[in-house]
Amino acid sequence: MSPSDRPEPIMPKDAEPATRAANDKVAASLPFDDVEDFTDVRRGFIGTLDGGKITSDSGTPVWNLTLYDFLADEEPPATVNPSLWRIARLNMAHGLFKVVDRVYQVRGLDIANMTIIEGDSGLIIVDPLTAAETARAALALYHAHRPEKPVLAVIYSHSHVDHYGGVKGVLTDEAVRSGEAQVFAPDGFMEAVGGENVLVGNAMLRRAQFQFGALVAPGPRGQVDAGLGKGVARGNVGLIPPTVVIEQPVETHVIDGVEMVFHLAPETEAPAEMHMYLPRFAVLNMAENATRHLHNFCPLRGSVVRDPRMWSHYLSEASEMFGDRTEVLIGQHHWPTWGREKIGEFLTKQRDLYKYVHDQTVRLMNLGYRPAEIAEVLDLPPELSAEWSVRGYYGTISHNSKAVYQRYLSWYDGNPTNLNPLPPVETARKTVEYMGGAEPMLTRARTDFGNGEFRWVAQAMQHLVFAEPDNRAARELGADALEQLGYQAESATWRNAFLYGAQELRNGVLQLPPRPILPPDLLNGIDTETLFDFIAVRLNAGEVMGRRFRINWHITDSDERLLQNLENSALTQVMGKQAEDADASVATDRATLVALCIRRTTVAEAIADGRLTVTGDDGVVATLFELLDDFPLQFEILTPGDR
Repeated sequence: MSPSDRPEPIMPKDAEPATRAANDKVAASLPFDDVEDFTDVRRGFIGTLDGGKITSDSGTPVWNLTLYDFLADEEPPATVNPSLWRIARLNMAHGLFKVVDRVYQVRGLDIANMTIIEGDSGLIIVDPLTAAETARAALALYHAHRPEKPVLAVIYSHSHVDHYGGVKGVLTDEAVRSGEAQVFAPDGFMEAVGGENVLVGNAMLRRAQFQFGALVAPGPRGQVDAGLGKGVARGNVGLIPPTVVIEQPVETHVIDGVEMVFHLAPETEAPAEMHMYLPRFAVLNMAENATRHLHNFCPLRGSVVRDPRMWSHYLSEASEMFGDRTEVLIGQHHWPTWGREKIGEFLTKQRDLYKYVHDQTVRLMNLGYRPAEIAEVLDLPPELSAEWSVRGYYGTISHNSKAVYQRYLSWYDGNPTNLNPLPPVETARKTVEYMGGAEPMLTRARTDFGNGEFRWVAQAMQHLVFAEPDNRAARELGADALEQLGYQAESATWRNAFLYGAQELRNGVLQLPPRPILPPDLLNGIDTETLFDFIAVRLNAGEVMGRRFRINWHITDSDERLLQNLENSALTQVMGKQAEDADASVATDRATLVALCIRRTTVAEAIADGRLTVTGDDGVVATLFELLDDFPLQFEILTPGDR
């Protein structure tokens, strides 16, 4: 289909009366006359980039805050929850900020903050953002206002990509290999990176489109924020493995003359995470465990379910250890808190927030409540609900309570009816049949839509769309319902998910340009065993039944050896082992292996140009890569798709 033949996209609609009423209720229920955050978010401002715009070397935009100029209006439109509008405006503050002497932050030029600590002779960078382009621009902004010094250390506060992916914008592999610079990370960092970002990276990227709304145009009827910040920067994602791993619960290091006390907080906001206290500057960095909202126990993109009980424990532990010595509290998102009294209040509320949601969910679980029932009745107590710093802009009470249930009791709610239900398409067809067919469903749903029953209309139309994917009336009414839910949502991630769902129902799945299955720099950075696990999860078991082979691998630049085995339709490997009777023995470097994984070369091409040598049956090696699935990023979610 040529561009001229494509139908005009269906544009977002206005707020319905029920949505206007819901948002008016929010405006009347929260303390909007408290504007202290608008002062604090600008405190220490030094300078910024023009319009908050960053481009790649080729001129491609990777970050552009001018798209959000509409947020200059103080009054929220009817299509945005007033509380979400408030945090979206606060998250527009961008540039270089002074925290205290020798401690600076670049904020608002990616979803995360880059913290820059001036050592005696160089710089210590905490969290080099998502992409090399934004990290490079952030460091250049710092150097435009402060003396230029080399980066001598990078610290990854935790294992999410927006806190390490831009490392090659501030540091080179050569600097680390030579010992000129160090990279610090919490215990378990590399294992967590491999699990979350590599093995299920493709599915997570697709789901993240809904969480962050990156494919929804910014605007009053579109994407306004992501809760943690505006969104995730585009650009080149890389990884330099840590050279120093923090293993003890509390561990002190002196880095370029700066004493840093590391406090491990595993299984909190990330599987591997740590706080940092700087005694010389009386600054406590809480990484992403104490931010200006309720965080996620399991984000919409998916993750291993986090432990809010231990999250609360580590917040309490940090407060007890460092609170009476802290003058400024910073995080790797949002803006700082100044003054011991305010810091104490902030950490206390954050501590109690996570413990309350955990404990009350568990209480209701033990009273026999099901996940959806808990989500419907649980809310914050009055002493917390009026606090801006605990509102659900990113996580919500609803989906966090479901995550607690999943952590303890799994996906299964205990009702045998739900143990082995029909899959979605079959369920949908029977439901539509029981409801009397498509037309009666649509008639009833339109009436319910007019009554503001958007949640039910969205559910009902999902059944009709799965039963009849080409039913335009069902798709459009379902989209209208999702859109109104988005306009009412206080959570940025819920709004993004609802609005992107509406967009896909109306206009179909947006097809993106071809790309590698995962960034090459990320695959080059993970450990070798995880890379071979990534190969294994792509194996199409239906194509290998009855086949067996063994391959010796020698990764020449790291001098690693392993034996890879295909048997019983499963690929396994044993690190450090070689077999004399292997079907093939392969020698190659890491870069060539990664290129084979992402199909930037073939076995035949790599052999021909000398990057790969095979002793034995080279056909076995070629067959291995031919048997791997290529995961399509833009798979169907709102409709049945082709399974």
